[in-house]
Amino acid sequence: MGRNLLPVLALLSGTLFLFLGNGLQGLLLPLRGSLEGYSNETLGLLGTSWASGFVIGCFVAPNVVRRIGHVRAFSSFLALICMNVLLTGLLVDETAWLVLRAITGFCTAGTSMIIESWLNERATSKTRGTIFSFYISITLFGVVGGQLLVPLSDVSTTTLFMIGGILYAIAALPTTLSKAASPQPLKRARLDLKGLFKNSPISFVSILLIGIANGAYGTLGAVFATRAGLDQGSVAAMVSITIFAGAIMQFPAGRLSDTMDRRYVLAGLSAAAALAGLAVAIIQPEGVYHIVVLVAIYGAAANALYPIAVAHANDFAAPEEFVKVSGGLLLLYGIGTIIGPSVSGPVMTWAGPHALFAVTALAHVLIAAYAIFRSRMRAAVPASERELYTTAPSTTGTLATPQSVSLDPRAKHDTHGQKDH
Repeated sequence: MGRNLLPVLALLSGTLFLFLGNGLQGLLLPLRGSLEGYSNETLGLLGTSWASGFVIGCFVAPNVVRRIGHVRAFSSFLALICMNVLLTGLLVDETAWLVLRAITGFCTAGTSMIIESWLNERATSKTRGTIFSFYISITLFGVVGGQLLVPLSDVSTTTLFMIGGILYAIAALPTTLSKAASPQPLKRARLDLKGLFKNSPISFVSILLIGIANGAYGTLGAVFATRAGLDQGSVAAMVSITIFAGAIMQFPAGRLSDTMDRRYVLAGLSAAAALAGLAVAIIQPEGVYHIVVLVAIYGAAANALYPIAVAHANDFAAPEEFVKVSGGLLLLYGIGTIIGPSVSGPVMTWAGPHALFAVTALAHVLIAAYAIFRSRMRAAVPASERELYTTAPSTTGTLATPQSVSLDPRAKHDTHGQKDH
């Protein structure tokens, strides 16, 4: 067991620095863009551009890995990300940033897929649950840790961009220096929209709307905070608290969903997120304390929705369909994160920064209404026959690849840790 865990720990350490860089860059760009006077539309498109590149990467990156190998591909992807971070600090230009963010999203998908497939290859039936939990925790602490680096320096300088480049360079070392054999070829993602909707209409609709809301807040939350008058440190704290609150809420919400109809839990959490969002949009609080408290409540409810929707979809799927269903929902979530920032930017320009939460509230109201509607159309799976709730990778403030689904203990594996075919 120790022989299996040692190389995995090296990969996980590289993953930590990868997500530290992701968290830092994801918060730094909207802050610097706001300082440069970029419009809400442009700042929203930064998120759309990154998410678009990421989703495309989930389809295309496996071909790149097959052509040049895992280690060369991993090094190439990270080299491009490092270069892009540094260029973003040097070329303060809207068009350049949009192009660079799309390339970064594509490369991030590639690096994440390689790490996740490598971890999956090294995992066994005994270590898979532990490795999956470590992986989820590392993505959480990495993103939040990267965000908390922002107050350490002035966003108007190139210092934080240079730190980002250093973090990505460090992320390359554990994998490129590892003696572990390369994993099996990556599998290209497949998106069966018709099958996903037939399996669980509420999960299909909810995941898309969750992606829209989370994509809007994830990209423009820092812009809202800046426009609302928060300083650099308060912005970083607000964004980080949102993620932590969601992570903490997952456990009680998940256990509750194991004992009652998950659609009611979805409806309740969505209603809570909608109310918190509407409170921000209507009251328009100005004090740091009031903003952070309301946004923390919003984050606790909104960020707990995704894994419950996934669990509900898997309640109606055969065990061997877990990877297909969950991987498809991840990509559907990615599509939502492309839509959310594109819509929210113009709305914020038209109605003010607080209107960001009017957009998220609308998405959450639709989830709650549709969940109640579907609960009248289809009986719930008995609690004794449901899949047990497990946290999911897309609740940490960043996108995850379909490869991460194979790490989930609920995925069907043989005794060597490989997926059944």
